[in-house]
Amino acid sequence: MEPAKNFITEMIDEHIASGKWGEPGDSSVVHTRFPPEPNGYLHIGHAKSICLNFSLAQSYGGACNLRFDDTNPVKEEDEYVRSIVQDIRWLGFVWNKGCPDDPMAGVLFASDYFQQLHDWAVELIEKGHAYVDDQTPDEIRAARGTLTEPGTPSPYRDRTAAENLDLFEKMVKGEFADGTRVLRAKIDMASSNMNLRDPVMYRVLHAEHHRTGDAWCVYPMYDWAHGLEDSIEGITNSLCTLEFENHRPLYDWFIDAINQGRGSGSQWGEPIHQPQQTEFARLSLTYSVMSKRKLIQLVDEGHVDGWDDPRMTTISGLRRRGYTPEAIRAFSIDVGVTKFNAMIDMARLENACRDHLNKVAHRRMAVLNPLKVTITNWSEGGDESRTEWMKAVNNPEDEGAGKRRVPFTRELFIECDDFMEDAPRKFFRLKPGGEVRLRYAYWITCNEVVRDDAGEVIELLCTYDPQTRGGNAPPPPPATVDNPEPKARKVKGTIHWVSAEHGIEASVKLFDRLFVNERPDRKPKKAGPDWSFLQNINPDSLSVIDDAILEPAFAGVGETECQAAAAGDRFQFERLGYFCVDADSPSGDTGKLMFNRTVSLRDSWAKKSGS
Repeated sequence: MEPAKNFITEMIDEHIASGKWGEPGDSSVVHTRFPPEPNGYLHIGHAKSICLNFSLAQSYGGACNLRFDDTNPVKEEDEYVRSIVQDIRWLGFVWNKGCPDDPMAGVLFASDYFQQLHDWAVELIEKGHAYVDDQTPDEIRAARGTLTEPGTPSPYRDRTAAENLDLFEKMVKGEFADGTRVLRAKIDMASSNMNLRDPVMYRVLHAEHHRTGDAWCVYPMYDWAHGLEDSIEGITNSLCTLEFENHRPLYDWFIDAINQGRGSGSQWGEPIHQPQQTEFARLSLTYSVMSKRKLIQLVDEGHVDGWDDPRMTTISGLRRRGYTPEAIRAFSIDVGVTKFNAMIDMARLENACRDHLNKVAHRRMAVLNPLKVTITNWSEGGDESRTEWMKAVNNPEDEGAGKRRVPFTRELFIECDDFMEDAPRKFFRLKPGGEVRLRYAYWITCNEVVRDDAGEVIELLCTYDPQTRGGNAPPPPPATVDNPEPKARKVKGTIHWVSAEHGIEASVKLFDRLFVNERPDRKPKKAGPDWSFLQNINPDSLSVIDDAILEPAFAGVGETECQAAAAGDRFQFERLGYFCVDADSPSGDTGKLMFNRTVSLRDSWAKKSGS
């Protein structure tokens, strides 16, 4: 996937031309990374960053690392590590070319570098650039000052290097309780950049780490660890979202402080590698939340059915819903890379999905809200119990997709919405006395409406025209004196159908957007203190149809080499939308296939009628 030209590619081109990272013109030196924290599942916003980092490396012939910033054991779990690895590989990116069969091969972790980060912290203490602070977190926070007032130096700021080394060693050994000591960088408490006001580098935390167990009693803060991890791995371009722009001076300060006094003959060795951090706008999508904290709240409080609920904009949720990696990659290119935060319309993601599924999804006929149709003159063509097999195209966008056979019988099902008794003039579907084309089959005319005791329409009695097999127009009637040039009969409407005898039952989940407000986490001006983004949850975001009828091709019937639909398979239900076989299909104890609607199709009648 080639990334579109943007300010980042222009910068990289300049670096290559100047030889900033190696020999001038050597594009293979480009080295990026994707550094997720394993404290939740990835969402569509992460997909943009994944596509940017990996595609840049691929297009320049360089490399991209997958590295977990696992510096907070309280919130991190191996489950999240596994899910993130799965998501990135599903999107089509591989970081371990030498071992593609092992998904964890080549995966890096911040915890791999805990000892090196500790040693560099000791070095900064020895250089007088770091000190142990006994203040509580609240005291440290209060002393930071404001945007207009400088901070107040800690009373422990001027401890000697020897005192700080002794205290830091005791922190590492676990001799202090959580929250009682921190290691801080000694920078500038009057800096206009709040991030430079003696930031915390380490905190005491007696917690079990998912990889290192209880080996450590102190854990590095993100700002301290992040740039040094990049340095260790030889990253050239550290790409971050805009909220880290004010952290860049700190990113550079830590590396500069370590490099101070380094060189030939130095007790600390040679200078370490200095990557370049560059920021870009994060992805914000309408009708979605991107905060991991809020996504966790949706899951933990049961507002959705897990991280892979198809209503979620997590990558696993989109995958289960039926989105393709190609669609997500195309969307990531389409939204572009800029320096300006903007809200992206959810419709752009949906359209990217439609565009790809239109090319690759096989067509099938399915009736979600069945209405029975009986062909009363079916016996005129022979045995009324006979089955005729019609040829149907699998995908008009792909000639290689071939054709399938669809059974046509005396009793059929059509959509309830495709019949209307008191139809307006421009309603071109079925109505009393009206004629319509059944896709791939025959033209039928509605002659009689059958109702139940409650007056509800339960069946349509229709006749078919044998001359219209395959949906073709019948020949014009013979010429007469009164009509020497007769015109062929025309029909404007085409609807889908399923044989009642051969159709198979299925369950279908229809999804609407999870939130009713396009910016669900924006608090209204008049909202009270108890307001929550949860108040914008759409109560009608999910509806389930348990009695849908599908053509038998879904069960492997009707094609020479037809296979039964399996979990993850994607289809276009003709005239209804794109659907995916759910991961848990067949559903429950019924043995029915379960489908998730991925995206709907555009419906011109729905627009006219306002439905």
